[in-house]
Amino acid sequence: MKTILITGGAGFIGSNFIPYFLEKYKDYHLLNLDMLTYAGTLANLQEVEGHARYTFVKGDIADKGLVEKLFEKYLFTGVIHFAAESHVDNSIASPEAFIQTNIVGTFMLLDVARRNWMNAPFVFQEGRQDNRFLHISTDEVYGSLGPKGYFTERTPYAPNSPYSASKASSDLMVRSYFHTYGMNVVSTNCSNNYGPRQHEEKLIPTIIRSAIQEKTIPIFGDGKNVRDWLYVIDHVKGIDLAFHKGRAGETYNIGGKNERTNNQIAETICYLLDKTKPRENGRTYKELIAYVPDRAGHDKRYAIDATKIQSELGWLAGMNFETGMQATVEWYIRKYNRG
Repeated sequence: MKTILITGGAGFIGSNFIPYFLEKYKDYHLLNLDMLTYAGTLANLQEVEGHARYTFVKGDIADKGLVEKLFEKYLFTGVIHFAAESHVDNSIASPEAFIQTNIVGTFMLLDVARRNWMNAPFVFQEGRQDNRFLHISTDEVYGSLGPKGYFTERTPYAPNSPYSASKASSDLMVRSYFHTYGMNVVSTNCSNNYGPRQHEEKLIPTIIRSAIQEKTIPIFGDGKNVRDWLYVIDHVKGIDLAFHKGRAGETYNIGGKNERTNNQIAETICYLLDKTKPRENGRTYKELIAYVPDRAGHDKRYAIDATKIQSELGWLAGMNFETGMQATVEWYIRKYNRG
């Protein structure tokens, strides 16, 4: 039985990944190390609570002593590193936590893994040459696109927020451990995820929650900022492929080919809510949309070219935007009705 360290598994993407991975693979034990900050909750993982091949440990990835003890006890054969501070607005208001978690935390994990798996640069301990460190990152490290073009794995980094700068720094640290030490590392950079279990501070849950609660739906600036939207389970499948089949030292971009403006996202959700949970006054939810001052350094457009992971690893997005958004809206309606 191989044991993999999952960091940040109680967050949005990690909590979708863990049940999927446990169900698909019967020869893995997953240890989830999560600090359970405001964005992570064990409520996201109720379906695997008590699972024989799942262990949860509350702790900080930047706690070197804890990470060392876990490596010594569980002899991890892999790390899948989700844990990150990820909200741009929070990084603008309080950037220190992003430096500590995204940069220092990533370094601690890398270095403890290196010392447990390797005897010297490019010299693995016996039987550990296949141990792999997979780092999950974001397309925001590339900066902002104009009206045309796509991010590829060769796009120069140009982060524009403390969040994206901290993720860019962690990406480069991972890269350095491949080139300096020969560690078996792989990185993925994804477009905007959506789907069940996302924290309510993010755009899509904010729109749904505000609408259901008959509150103003806040949209930054003119609402014309464009993002490429990726259904979370499609992302999870890409992570699975990158971990098992990706080439060491490589980066794979994962995107949904679903470019939408924030206005289009809000209008789509309002349309779906009008059909599935009509307002008591009979009016459309679109009347609740209101524009608020734009965030500082707001990137105009992100879009990913996912050709590399498609051609090398055989990944394809399975969920189209309309079906994925319908499923997402229905999930949040059930959540807020319970709450």
